[in-house]
Amino acid sequence: MKGHWNELNVGRNLVTAALMTFVTTLLLGVAYPLGITAIAQVLFPAQANGQLVVRDGQAIGSRLIAQAFSSPGYFRPRPSAAGAGYDAANSGGSQLGPTNRRLIENVKANVETARKENPNMPVPIDLVTASASGLDPHLSPAAAEFQVPRVARERGLPEAAVRALVAAHTEGRQLGFLGEPRVNVLELNLALDAGHRARPAEAGPYASMKR
Repeated sequence: MKGHWNELNVGRNLVTAALMTFVTTLLLGVAYPLGITAIAQVLFPAQANGQLVVRDGQAIGSRLIAQAFSSPGYFRPRPSAAGAGYDAANSGGSQLGPTNRRLIENVKANVETARKENPNMPVPIDLVTASASGLDPHLSPAAAEFQVPRVARERGLPEAAVRALVAAHTEGRQLGFLGEPRVNVLELNLALDAGHRARPAEAGPYASMKR
């Protein structure tokens, strides 16, 4: 008799476990993600869809993800350790500690390169170090200002005009106290192109973007 009740208890436990698995999967694996997706689409549609920038029916970038700009006539974002660089499918930093020899050598090399470009200004730290994600779309205003002479020279523009464009695209702290002032590199470059077309050799800076 005792063995019979044990078998019944085991059967009931299995049924209960199966029902719990089914219910939790339905709630947490289906209903919850769908609900969050629906809320995001209603309240934050641009962010939920990646804030893609579309030109002529083609996505050329995202306001949320950095991408490489190799042409000297464009502002460049922070260095990236995400995959081979700016890989949205492989976000991450270098994971090198502050005393790591490789990190120190990389920073020194980046500083030397930056000084050749603009020897008259101190090099902002975000121009020579990668972010934790490797995909930071923003620069500090100082890092954008540092690049003004190169961009102005390559486009044949007065530095004052390019500097004014940087100032116009500098975002303040959120709610007045959160974060730091910043400049979105993609938006700045798009504004630069809109007002001052790049030279023919610089055309198509977004063509290498992999989406």
